[in-house]
Amino acid sequence: MNEISNPLVAEFEPIDPRKFKNPDLTVLGEMRASVSLNALDTLWINTGTLCNITCANCYIESSPSNDRLEYFKLADAVSLFDEITTLNLGTREIAFTGGEPFMNPDMLAMTEAALSRGHDVLVLTNAMQPMQRPKVKAGLVELNDRFRGRITLRVSLDHYTQDLHEAERGPKTWQKAVAGMDWLNAHGFQIAIAGRTCWGETDDISRTGYRDLIAVRGWRIDPENRGQLVLFPEMNAKADVPEITTACWDILKKRPDDQMCATSRMAVKRKGADRPAILPCTLLPYDGDFEMGPDLASSLTANDGNFSGGAVKLNHPHCSKFCVLGGASCSG
Repeated sequence: MNEISNPLVAEFEPIDPRKFKNPDLTVLGEMRASVSLNALDTLWINTGTLCNITCANCYIESSPSNDRLEYFKLADAVSLFDEITTLNLGTREIAFTGGEPFMNPDMLAMTEAALSRGHDVLVLTNAMQPMQRPKVKAGLVELNDRFRGRITLRVSLDHYTQDLHEAERGPKTWQKAVAGMDWLNAHGFQIAIAGRTCWGETDDISRTGYRDLIAVRGWRIDPENRGQLVLFPEMNAKADVPEITTACWDILKKRPDDQMCATSRMAVKRKGADRPAILPCTLLPYDGDFEMGPDLASSLTANDGNFSGGAVKLNHPHCSKFCVLGGASCSG
């Protein structure tokens, strides 16, 4: 292990249990901030929580045994794509996350369906064995040839060193992920990296470290491009964070329109459920209080508890830590 501190064992101040309870008011009685949907630029689909590895701090607790979110089916995805057209939502991008998306047997078919309807596709992957199966590789190459420049694969490399990447992902994960990146780069895919900012480094130091790795591997990635190298803040719903009030926008010099839930929604399929569920974003996969209905139409007018006319009340620690204070977005 190198000299950088390991946040996976760091202590934290526990959150005040009174916080994030009232959708409208903070614990101090101030008006809670909310975010309206300006446009559905990105529709996220969680392909399922099963993953080929178990990470030390996975916000969605993906693992080889976690199937709380079951595999999303092609028919359910197509229904959402058709709804985008019917509602004239103009959605630019369909983004797939997991779990590991390439464990889902419908993954390539869902990708093709999205591309065929004119959407760009973003896939979040660890680029390991599920993606590297010969059938999956062949399917990806065929889709990339047909829809050149419209598929991006963002690979999780938590740090630019093997030691800290494997502190999160586990032993023998680094070489497999790097091999996957090498293959994607060699076959002309648009690629990006997802890293973490939890190692006590400045943004400049992190980007310099990744720049050196990228140069050695010859990957076509610009480390200064925030969409090609995305550095995510760590999430811990048990750690204390401030609640975001309406006054915070001016204090922090930030805007509701810049938050992830102003331009995106996520669809999940809960284990045993008859229909998908629409959620405000990728960060709240299990919280039933943030369900906006079974389809996009109902999500636009959701009006109960954490929603008002489809606007999302920032009533969760991740809204504060990751989005408003962290300035992050899963869309990069």
